[in-house]
Amino acid sequence: MSKKDKIRASAVRRTLEIIRPHAGGQKWIALGGLIALLGDVAFRVLEPWPMKYAIDLVSSSLGARLADGAQIFGIDLGRNSAIALGSLALALAIIVGARALCNYAATVCFALAGSRVATLLRSRVFNHIQQLSLKYHSRASVGDTSQRLVGDVGRLQEVAVTAGLPLLGNVITLLVLLVVVVILDPLLSAVVVVAAAAFLVISRFSGPKITGAARTTRKGEGKLVHSAAEALGAMRVVQAYGLEQTVAADFADGNARALKAGVRSKRLAAALERSTDLLVGVASALVLALGGWRVLSGAMTPGDMVLFIMYLKIAMKPLRDMAKYTGRIARATASGERIAELLDEPIDIADAPGAITMGRAQGDLDFVGLGSRDGYGRSLFTDLNLHIPAGQRVGLLGPSGAGKSTLAGYLLRLSDPETGQVLVDGLDTREVTRAGLRANVSILLQESVLFAVSIRENIRYGRLDASAGQIAYACRRAGIHDFIESLPEGYDTVLGGRGDTLSGGQRQRIALARAMVRQAPIVILDEATTGLDPESREAIVGSLDELTTGRTTLAITHDVAMLRGLDRLIWLEGGRIVEDGAPAELLTRPGGRVARWAGLQTQGRA
Repeated sequence: MSKKDKIRASAVRRTLEIIRPHAGGQKWIALGGLIALLGDVAFRVLEPWPMKYAIDLVSSSLGARLADGAQIFGIDLGRNSAIALGSLALALAIIVGARALCNYAATVCFALAGSRVATLLRSRVFNHIQQLSLKYHSRASVGDTSQRLVGDVGRLQEVAVTAGLPLLGNVITLLVLLVVVVILDPLLSAVVVVAAAAFLVISRFSGPKITGAARTTRKGEGKLVHSAAEALGAMRVVQAYGLEQTVAADFADGNARALKAGVRSKRLAAALERSTDLLVGVASALVLALGGWRVLSGAMTPGDMVLFIMYLKIAMKPLRDMAKYTGRIARATASGERIAELLDEPIDIADAPGAITMGRAQGDLDFVGLGSRDGYGRSLFTDLNLHIPAGQRVGLLGPSGAGKSTLAGYLLRLSDPETGQVLVDGLDTREVTRAGLRANVSILLQESVLFAVSIRENIRYGRLDASAGQIAYACRRAGIHDFIESLPEGYDTVLGGRGDTLSGGQRQRIALARAMVRQAPIVILDEATTGLDPESREAIVGSLDELTTGRTTLAITHDVAMLRGLDRLIWLEGGRIVEDGAPAELLTRPGGRVARWAGLQTQGRA
């Protein structure tokens, strides 16, 4: 087997492997579809026979000699012509109707099975994507991932119905007809066999090229979707800086590359289809010439020749269709390969076998001997040790890139340190379930992430079983209840994408209410006031005091206003803790980093 054949076989095998786990539950529907498909093939084989008898009957009336005793349905064709023709017409109608019914049943069964498999596969892919670490998501293209999740899975589903089902039926039809034509006339059947062999040779060379071109096309489309999503998501910046033409040019360039790859894929598939058309035409001409000669020599009747030509037409149609379906299946294989690549991405952060479910924590935190590197391979932490007693509110300060957010991410198990342990109430975060761990943590980010659902649902995401009263109480504490009540739909108001219909302060207050309704014993504040105007910042800080009171708090900040009410400040720099102490001490320490930073912040706000 050549290298290309191995690659092609591998792509098909990987596609089947990702589908197989979900196909087992659809075996009865698939079996019903297969039975209907076999019925379709049987009626397709029977369909030419009424035509054969009718032609022989007409030929005999014009002087051709009909075999003595030729009958159909017990009717002597030589003596009861009118009845025979009527019976043949009725038989043809019944056969065609039965074949249409079987074809409809097969299509519906396979479409239903394909839709269910695609739904299960899409859910599996989406669940897998959600479990991948932030390290993967930071380097992956959102557009390409979305294209695999929606477009590539959809292509697999579509091809299973529009190509896979017909291809299976055509293969069965071709095999049955090869047996039938060999029995009818071994000489003429050689034409069909040679044509089928020639098609296999042509498709063997064309298939891998179509798959490769389709793979390139799907990758280009994924990049195009990412480019469009990125531009649309940053439309405010694009318009503010007058980048419309630049962004449009980049999109047009990607669009042109995707078009070029798509045209190549279509061109290769069209070349295969037209080569098959030529092959079918030559085979039909040979059968017509040889068959006519055999009729003239008395070796077969006119009806036999028509029967054979119709069988040839039926047999050649699968070849022509298989050329078309080969292109579609090659493109689907490329999609299947892309889905398999995504499913092959390892889940770095997963629950350990036998992980325990954590109850409500006290909030005692320990970071023991942490060691890790940043995304560029540089040392981030080296033997870092930190203990935070339950209920203590700690401010994490330091220059950008010092690892403050990474440290908080370890606490949530968004990633794991390369060495060392993170302990909550003495339990290693690797030894507890992620769901149990994260249920004990509330987080408020600089960019308050809201969803395009109602305000009530956005807040309830903090705690799915929260009642309407608990949601309203959290909103009062966050200072956003009156504003929500002033909206026409109140708490049922549906927000725009990412909450862009609200101001920054309003979005942050809703996110704060979501954190409050969670009532978790550990709170992470990651630049929660950055970017807010002074009035909004002051109001948010007051609400944050209420959120963090009595709870273990990690407050990552570059805002001196956030230091109010904290019990302890820690300055991270160079992978280690440089300063650690009470705010009153560090803010007044001569030459200290915290004191110098606070002084610069105060001057900047003056």
